[in-house]
Amino acid sequence: MRLLICLILAILPVAAQAGSEDTCGASGFQGLVGQTAEIARLLDLDMPLRVIEPGMAVTMDFRPDRINFEIDDEGRIMVVRCG
Repeated sequence: MRLLICLILAILPVAAQAGSEDTCGASGFQGLVGQTAEIARLLDLDMPLRVIEPGMAVTMDFRPDRINFEIDDEGRIMVVRCG
């Protein structure tokens, strides 16, 4: 597990100053785009996290503190955003 955390931290870009729309810190996870969805599932964050699979039903509530990982048909992270 420690190796996985080191790997994730190594591929994450240095987060730029968060703008007003980056309320969940999604900019710091953009380096995961293109990685397998399993990485998003293994993250242990102190914030709400949602992994959205293709065709999955999700609520329409907007939570600015929640980070969403949208997964493509090939099982890879295609979008990281707040909400």
